[in-house]
Amino acid sequence: MTDITLTDQQWAGVKRIVHWFKHETHEKQVARIFGYAGCGKSTILKFVLAELGLDPHVSDRDGGSCVPGVVTATFTGKAALVLKRKGTPARTIHSLIYSVIEATEEEIEAAGKKIAEAEAHARSLSGFDRTAAEAAIEAQRQALSQMKKPRFALNPQSDAADARLIVLDEVSMVGEEMARDLMSFGKPILVLGDPGQLPPIKGEGAFTNDAPDVMLTEIHRQAETSAIIRLATMARRGEPIGFGQYDTFVWKMRKQDVTPDQALRGGQVICGLNATRLQLNNAMRRAAGFVDGWLPTGPGEKIICLKNQNDLGLINGMFVTLDNVVDEGSLYFSASVCDEDGNRIGPPGADGKPGRLRIYKGHFEDHVAFDRQRHDRDWKGKRNLTEATFGWAITGHKSQGSQWENVIVWDDGLGRSESDRRRWLYTVITRAERGLVILA
Repeated sequence: MTDITLTDQQWAGVKRIVHWFKHETHEKQVARIFGYAGCGKSTILKFVLAELGLDPHVSDRDGGSCVPGVVTATFTGKAALVLKRKGTPARTIHSLIYSVIEATEEEIEAAGKKIAEAEAHARSLSGFDRTAAEAAIEAQRQALSQMKKPRFALNPQSDAADARLIVLDEVSMVGEEMARDLMSFGKPILVLGDPGQLPPIKGEGAFTNDAPDVMLTEIHRQAETSAIIRLATMARRGEPIGFGQYDTFVWKMRKQDVTPDQALRGGQVICGLNATRLQLNNAMRRAAGFVDGWLPTGPGEKIICLKNQNDLGLINGMFVTLDNVVDEGSLYFSASVCDEDGNRIGPPGADGKPGRLRIYKGHFEDHVAFDRQRHDRDWKGKRNLTEATFGWAITGHKSQGSQWENVIVWDDGLGRSESDRRRWLYTVITRAERGLVILA
């Protein structure tokens, strides 16, 4: 870190957090480092850990020759993967503090039987009694739908229980329930967040709602000349971004001036709405020369993973490559799968090499015929399947925690309020590292 010179604001932030850890954690469990894009949150974290003599790689349970103390976690699997590639082992918050609980098939069948019995009884009723019975049945149906989804229970054996410090990165999407569960371990928690980013899909960010201990507002020198940072700042402030060129690689253009074929070569496309995502994926697949229909045809298709499968090394938000795709029946197809680095992924075969993966069809079929009930209907069959979909275009929420060299922002007007819109636009702009095109 000798080649890094901190600003006065950054040094003040380092001193503030070091003082908190040494003297205040018994009365103040959470400390917050907030900062907008380009302000150096990760940089001052490195200095904080160095000042405290804490190794960012291990918890007390890990042991080894390193000085123990810190576990690092993120909300999304892709954000954890990004940190790992930069040399900091990280995991998702879910995998750090929860155990997965799934209802048994017998429990779900029993609940379904009760609903069928209630429906039969309701048919014999009339008037208000029947209305009340049908309302109760609908509540049972909703409860059954929730039973089909994995639930998470707090894991008392978590590494969080042995950490001297828990560091959370990208915390804007952490809601209140998860925040309470993290705090229940009683360990000091240092969170890094950007208050300009999108909150959870439901509610507000629990950690970004309160005032920060350190608020970084000065853009560090390397980012001062970045057109991406400039446009992100304009978006965050609600300032209009005019059409035109901002540097060699940063533009705002009209949608009608860009064809799907040009979008294919322009980088990762990010939009706001799921309906837009489906339409863009279909258009870009056709432009890439893939046949119409839901079935991926092999190498060249852009596929994104939708579910963590830690035993296989699959991360939600990771792009994968498919080969030798075979339609296997009503619920899934199989394929040979490689990760973003070209490594084969799959359950071990008889020869010890990764075998083929079975991949759920439903997310792909939604591109041809969207069905809101599909995933609830297929709950049993898809439990042990890999979940993925076309990734030519993704939503802003799915993009959080990731970055790409080049990004195309397809502005479809997402935002229930002016504040929501600012956050969305700021978030998707900051996914770009070098090239950015905003299409409006």
